[in-house]
Amino acid sequence: MLTEERRREAADRLWAAELERRPISPLIESYPGIDVVDAYEIQLLNIRRRLAAGGAVKGHKVGLSSKAMQQMMGVDEPDYGHLLADMELSEDEPVLASAYCRPRVEVEVGFVLGADLPGEECTEADVLAATERVVPSLELIDSRIADWRIKLADTIADNASSAGFVIGAGVPPAGLDLTAIDATLYRGGETVVSGRSDAVLGDPVIAVAWLARKVASFGVRLRAGNVVLPGSCTRAIDVAAGETYTAEFTGLGSVSLSFK
Repeated sequence: MLTEERRREAADRLWAAELERRPISPLIESYPGIDVVDAYEIQLLNIRRRLAAGGAVKGHKVGLSSKAMQQMMGVDEPDYGHLLADMELSEDEPVLASAYCRPRVEVEVGFVLGADLPGEECTEADVLAATERVVPSLELIDSRIADWRIKLADTIADNASSAGFVIGAGVPPAGLDLTAIDATLYRGGETVVSGRSDAVLGDPVIAVAWLARKVASFGVRLRAGNVVLPGSCTRAIDVAAGETYTAEFTGLGSVSLSFK
């Protein structure tokens, strides 16, 4: 475990890396002994800094919740991060690719809450009851750790590699089989990758309930109006300027992000 001074130093380095788009070496190398508790506290230091500057929490995301992503990143458990209002992107406005270190997109079945979720006792039934709509979404992820050479503590401290997100209109959850939503990502007219919603812990609702319980241990609640991204249905895809990425979901519709 790190001292508070070392946690603040790590948070400062991540903050500078994001602002300057200069990735840093893995924290697990620079801070021997860093653990998951340290990593979440480092994440919260930078979230509090953004809130103090006028930011607002829009929701939360679960990371590394699919076997594909866990294998890709070399970890065996999920993590979580914050989604801030200034991370919300628009289908109508291209994203400047050079504003990020090494951006990628993930295909996710998102949730928009219509009611607060319970904390430590949250169940899958609670999630379904509180969900206003299930939405097609793309998450823009980025790593302030050089070359995505991350382990669990690195990505947690780096706000679960969060960078941006876009969601579509979606539909209410009633009548949807949330374990069997097929998702395909296209780059222009080319199929890039396909997956299914049950890649996320077998059911993305399980991931949302896990998140509600997990954040409760840090004094955080998932609130009405929050967007929750439960994890990717597919592996992450590197993005490039000049390209448009469109995710299509059975029963949910589609959502796109363009890069310039």
